[in-house]
Amino acid sequence: MTTRREVEEAGIRRRIDEIIEGLRAKDLEALRRLYTTDVVSFDVEPPLQHVGVDAKLKNWANVFAFFQDVDYEVRDLAFTMGDDVAFGHGFGRLSGTLKDGTATSGMWVRATFCFRKVDGRWLIAHDQVSVPFDMASGEGVTDLEP
Repeated sequence: MTTRREVEEAGIRRRIDEIIEGLRAKDLEALRRLYTTDVVSFDVEPPLQHVGVDAKLKNWANVFAFFQDVDYEVRDLAFTMGDDVAFGHGFGRLSGTLKDGTATSGMWVRATFCFRKVDGRWLIAHDQVSVPFDMASGEGVTDLEP
């Protein structure tokens, strides 16, 4: 017998799959439907935060400007669920073929997704992407793998 939690988690996992599909299709409108209008994103590129769905989509538009073909992979995703909020964490990797034809395997990042249930649908209200920081060099560490 499937529990309510399992059904809810399956709904959230579908949202993650829809992110991957939207990125592969380079479909900003499909991605728009996955975020709350007031989403706050802590992404790897400046500024420190991107507020609102239009700011989040601008980040994805920037990615699409560099890539001819886009792929996105998620590993080790785990969730903690509530009735109307949930969060998940794992690892993500953006890869593909750049506009100049160069294939890139990308880099693994740490990813956190925070969801809020809005009108019965799980939407991303916050996300954060980061890389570990090497204190000695002052640089992000981008060659690690899960």
